[in-house]
Amino acid sequence: MIHRRIKLTTLALSALALVFTVIAQDAQKKDTSFSPVDGKEPLSSVIARMKAAKAGVMQRQMALLAERYDLSRRVANDVKMTRGKPIPVGPAARLANGVTWDSLAAMSPNEIRDKGVFPKGFLPLPHPNHPEGGMLFPKMMIDELVKMGEGNRLERFDLDFDLPEHFLPEFPPAIFLTTRTDLGDVSQGKVVTLDNLYDLFNGILNPKQLEGFRLLVTQFPQQQFNITEDRRTEKASRGVTCFDCHVNGHTNGATHLIGDIRPQAHRRRIETPSLRGVNIQRLLGSQRALRSVEDFTEFEQRAAYFDGDPVIATKKGVNLLDRGSQVHNMAEVQELFDFPPAPKLNIYGRLDASRASQEELRGEALFFGKANCSACHTAPFYTDNLMHNLMVERFFKPQTINGMMATAQGPIKTFPLRGIKESPPYLHDGRLPTLEDVVEFFNLIQQLKLTKQEKSDIVSFLRAL
Repeated sequence: MIHRRIKLTTLALSALALVFTVIAQDAQKKDTSFSPVDGKEPLSSVIARMKAAKAGVMQRQMALLAERYDLSRRVANDVKMTRGKPIPVGPAARLANGVTWDSLAAMSPNEIRDKGVFPKGFLPLPHPNHPEGGMLFPKMMIDELVKMGEGNRLERFDLDFDLPEHFLPEFPPAIFLTTRTDLGDVSQGKVVTLDNLYDLFNGILNPKQLEGFRLLVTQFPQQQFNITEDRRTEKASRGVTCFDCHVNGHTNGATHLIGDIRPQAHRRRIETPSLRGVNIQRLLGSQRALRSVEDFTEFEQRAAYFDGDPVIATKKGVNLLDRGSQVHNMAEVQELFDFPPAPKLNIYGRLDASRASQEELRGEALFFGKANCSACHTAPFYTDNLMHNLMVERFFKPQTINGMMATAQGPIKTFPLRGIKESPPYLHDGRLPTLEDVVEFFNLIQQLKLTKQEKSDIVSFLRAL
C-alpha cells in the first residue's frame, strides 16, 4: 500500500512538473524578443490561411475605426494642400453618449479615466493586424505603381490599408528644394521612381545628390517584402524603397510597427513622417532620438526594415550601406526637401499681420499664450527638437485593443508644424485624423479649457503655417 501511495504521489508530482514546464515554456515563448528563423509551414499554406482570414481581420479593424471616428468625407474646399487636395475637417473622433467636448474638458483626468469617457479615437491606434504587423501601403500608392508599370509590388496578400484616403496627404505630393526655391514644386505631379528620376532632376541636383536619390528609390529587401518563404507578397519581392513610404520626400501615410519594443502587443503603430524640413531637425524617429539623418538612414536599412532583428535581416537580405559614400549621399539629398511655402509668415516664422486674417492672428496669440503650444513648438519651424512625455495614460485604464496593449507610451518627439495641413493624420501613430482632432486632444491633455471659438482660431493659425 505504501509503495502504491509513493508511486501515485510520484506520478502526481511528475504531472504537475509537466504542467508547470508547459506553462513556463508558453510564457517564455510569448515574451521572446526573437522571430522564428526557419519557418516550417509552406508558403502556399501560409498564403491560403492568411487569405482566408483577411476578411475577418479587416472587418474587425474597420469596425474599430467606425466606433472611434466619423469616417465620412468632410473637407475644407477653401483650404487646400499644394496641389489642390482639400484638407479634412473634424473633429472626427466620436464622444461617449451624453458627453460634449466642453463637459469632457471640465472633468479631471482621474474622472475621465474612472468614468471611461476618454474618446476612443484618442487612444493609441493599433495596426490593422497588430499581432502580425509590418509595412502596409495605401491603395493609392499601390495603384499608382501599377499604372507606372511596376506591378502590384506593394500589395500584401493578408491585409489592406485601413484609413480612408481623405484622411491622407495629397498624392503625389509636391517637392520643394531648399537649394532651388525659385523653381517651386519640381515634382511635375509625378511619383519619383528610377524610371523618371534622371529626367526630373538632371541639371537641378549635383551628381552626389542624384546618386543619393537613386538609392532612395531603389528596392531593398524588407521584413514583409523579400524572396524568402517568410514574406507577405504572393510573388518573390525585391523589397521596398525608402520613397515607397516617404513618397517624393514627403509621406503617403503608410504604416508600420515600431521595431524598438517587445513584446509584440506593446509595439506601436507608426505613421510615416514627412522628410520635409529634415535639415532643421536634430532628432530623428518618433522615439528613437537618432541624432542625424545619416544615423536615421543607416538605422532604417539595418534595423527598422527587419523589426530590429539582425538574424532575420541576414536571412532576408539586409542592405549594408557604406557610411562614407552611400549613406552620405542619401542623407545629403534628404536634407534638401523643404517645407511648402507659407506666404502669411514673416522671416521669423510668425504671422505677417498685413496678410493674416483676424482668426489666424487670434489663433497665433493663443498658440503663444493661453494654449501654451509654443512651450514645445517654437518658431520659426515650430519644433524645439526635444522629446516630451504627454502622459496620456492619465486619462484611461490600460487595455488590450485588437491585440495591442494601450498603456503608457513615454516621451515622443516634437515634430515640426510648418506645413502641417499637408500631412494628416496626426500624432506619431496617426490616431488624430484632422487638425480639429489635434486641438481637441491637446485641449484635453493640457487641461486648457479653451472655448469653441478659441479652438477654431488655433486651427486657422495651424492651417497658415
